[in-house]
Amino acid sequence: MSYLMSLLRWLDRNTERTLILIAYSSMALIIVYAVFERYVFSTQIPWSTSIPIYLFLWVAWVGCAYNVKKRTHLVFNDFRLRMPYGMQFAMMWLDTILWIGFGSIVAWFTIEQTQLAYDNFSIVQGTDNVMQWWFYLATPVGWILLMFRALQNLYEDIGRFRRHEPFMVDIQTIGGD
Repeated sequence: MSYLMSLLRWLDRNTERTLILIAYSSMALIIVYAVFERYVFSTQIPWSTSIPIYLFLWVAWVGCAYNVKKRTHLVFNDFRLRMPYGMQFAMMWLDTILWIGFGSIVAWFTIEQTQLAYDNFSIVQGTDNVMQWWFYLATPVGWILLMFRALQNLYEDIGRFRRHEPFMVDIQTIGGD
């Protein structure tokens, strides 16, 4: 049981960073190799321009979830800090409700789009067997992860509210990193 808990804690701390690192490193390696091949051998891999673009979907959407986790997304803290404590708590609830609402819409329709690419056996341009849905899956996965992080933030905010602690704490202390 402790192994499972330590695995879950590791996933909680590192999921987004690991996915972003893999996608970004893959993008960089493909681009560097393609440029080298183009200028040294005067050839080009057909998929070297399309795969990095699709990998960017993983970087972007998982990066959004990471920013919600770290609370480094766009917020209006100056305005919120001037509000009464109870209103600040209400705004934290509103944040979560909006993230969940918008995320549900995005996840619903992008799952549909991903399913369509899966059903039609859509392949990435320049390849013979790399499926587009692998990359389209980044959007619903990223948004589902984002909604999970928003709920985690709300849970922390409820604890802060019960302990009468300030909501706007140093960003570096949030998220355990």
